[in-house]
Amino acid sequence: MERDQRREWLEQAIARWEKPILHLCFAYLGDTALAEDAVQETFLKAWRHYDRFRGEAGDKTWLMRIAMNTCKDQLKSAWFRNTDRSVTPDLLPEGSVPFVERDDTVTRAVMSLPPKLREVTLLRWYQGLSLEEMVQVMRVPRSTVNYRLKKAKTMLQGSLEEWYDEE
Repeated sequence: MERDQRREWLEQAIARWEKPILHLCFAYLGDTALAEDAVQETFLKAWRHYDRFRGEAGDKTWLMRIAMNTCKDQLKSAWFRNTDRSVTPDLLPEGSVPFVERDDTVTRAVMSLPPKLREVTLLRWYQGLSLEEMVQVMRVPRSTVNYRLKKAKTMLQGSLEEWYDEE
């Protein structure tokens, strides 16, 4: 592909998929700055390796796969494992507007799932990928995706049972 065509493809891909990929990366990493870095790295990898893109899957599926692998690489990095990224409320600056606490029970439940179950949950219910797209992104059999989805749903129902009762 010619350089100008590749640049045009990248610009269109960024315009179309940057936000969904950022949401996926944030959900995966739990940190805005790390998620933004992962998004940039995703598009850099796509730019560098576009000649390897065979078109068997859509752009979105291919980019989501790159983004997930980029997030996994960040989670495995020595820096990530050895850095304390926790911030206690007393270290935060005073806000200019009153703080309204949101109910993040569902998000916490999803993020507490084992990685493989969290992955299918994020792809299916946060990104809205179809089963076939998930199979392409994860490169596992359809039956594996179905099993993980059912297991994640069962675990979430169990951990959110009390939360539903309160509503």
